[in-house]
Amino acid sequence: MRRRHVLTLAAAGAVAAGCGPDKPAGSPAGVGGGGGNSAAPSLGPGGLAFPQGFAWGASTSAYQIEGAAGEDGRGPSVWDTFSHQKGRTRGGDTGDVAADHYHRVYEDLDLMQRIGLRSYRFSISWSRVMPDGRGALNAKGLDFYHRLVDGLLARKITPVATLFHWDTPQGLQDKGGWEQRDCAQWFADYALQMFYSLGDKVGTWLTLNEPKTVVQMGYTAGVHAPGKRDKRVADVAGHHLLLGHGLAVRAFRGSGKPGRIGAALNLSPVYPADASAGAARQAALVDDDENRRWLEPVLRGRYPDSWLAAQPANAPVRAAIRDGDAATIGERSDLLGVQYYNPVYVTAQGGRVNKHPTTQATWLEVFPDGLFDLLTRIGRDYGDVALTVTENGMPSTSDVQDDDRIAFLRDHLAAAHRAIAAGVRLEGYHVWSLLDNFEWAEGYSQRWGLIRVDPQSKERRLRASAEWYRDVIARNGVQP
Repeated sequence: MRRRHVLTLAAAGAVAAGCGPDKPAGSPAGVGGGGGNSAAPSLGPGGLAFPQGFAWGASTSAYQIEGAAGEDGRGPSVWDTFSHQKGRTRGGDTGDVAADHYHRVYEDLDLMQRIGLRSYRFSISWSRVMPDGRGALNAKGLDFYHRLVDGLLARKITPVATLFHWDTPQGLQDKGGWEQRDCAQWFADYALQMFYSLGDKVGTWLTLNEPKTVVQMGYTAGVHAPGKRDKRVADVAGHHLLLGHGLAVRAFRGSGKPGRIGAALNLSPVYPADASAGAARQAALVDDDENRRWLEPVLRGRYPDSWLAAQPANAPVRAAIRDGDAATIGERSDLLGVQYYNPVYVTAQGGRVNKHPTTQATWLEVFPDGLFDLLTRIGRDYGDVALTVTENGMPSTSDVQDDDRIAFLRDHLAAAHRAIAAGVRLEGYHVWSLLDNFEWAEGYSQRWGLIRVDPQSKERRLRASAEWYRDVIARNGVQP
């Protein structure tokens, strides 16, 4: 496996030991790694200053960190089912305990404050608040999110709530899940309950997390839940996911709650692998599937003509797209979450090649300029839409002194800064991820967290990258 080539960085300082016991919301901060808070350091010569009010944050998702899979009335999701099937995840790992965030929420809130986060993006477990996916709310499950949000607000951290991060309730999957058109309405009904329950506290909502990944990995390759391998079914599920987004946005508008709403899309700039006309043609086709198929319905209320033309005459997705659906999907969004990890290089034969170093996650090809290209492309093609980077990060094989991650984040933030200078309306940046977590089919073999989580004890410890990010936030900018 090729390792990422990084610049040598100075040590990010001593990293102290783990945290103390959980404490109630509003308890004193300062637990966790590192020394006490000091005066905000200033940017030196050549430093890259970000706009005032820039939302420096981190992201997580419910199934990856919460644990407590069978507690307080939570129902199973497709990931509970999938991860317990033999051979589905590396080492047979599951999210039953994960990072134990459900029981350590106040400890984790104090660590967020310790790092200085201004924004925290989390997801709500649909089956924790609505065990079968429909019907009455589970009060104990909902109370967890009230405690989380109240704790964020007490620490002056803005909550950003994602409604769906891949964990469809198993009760709905048993009825056909996203293959069924009804699932879009079930999702909107659940979303409306969350708006009514948390909408006076949460001002920013994201409907879907990476519907493309659900389609590609869960319904086409079958390596994510629900483990289907049928491209025809996958495209139908993709349409219903987008329809659910539009119905949820419409429900939000009807709720009368204040705030903003949009989707979080994982996007990849697509480049021809060489200068041939064939590579350019193939890259355009791949761009339709990777990007335009998701961006245009959400931001323009229509599917790209070229993507529709590429669908076979008998493709089920043609029948799934009904009159009025595109307009529903295109209900006005207030912002777009952009998730960037890697570029895509396409050959004249339609294959894909790497041109840059990769990480432990071998699909993650490191190319910071791709973030600049992606952000400026969205601004150029889709107008003055408010953008926030809702995921960007990498796994590191270093236990605590993760200089490779620091270099990765620094270089991507420099690319984001260039995009802002070019006129892109970028409002925030969220590192993936706050904590080491259950990394889906890879189980616990990859460590993505700013915060190290001991696999056995679950003790937390700030990594060097967390200390570095704390200084970035304090400076509101990046040192070269």
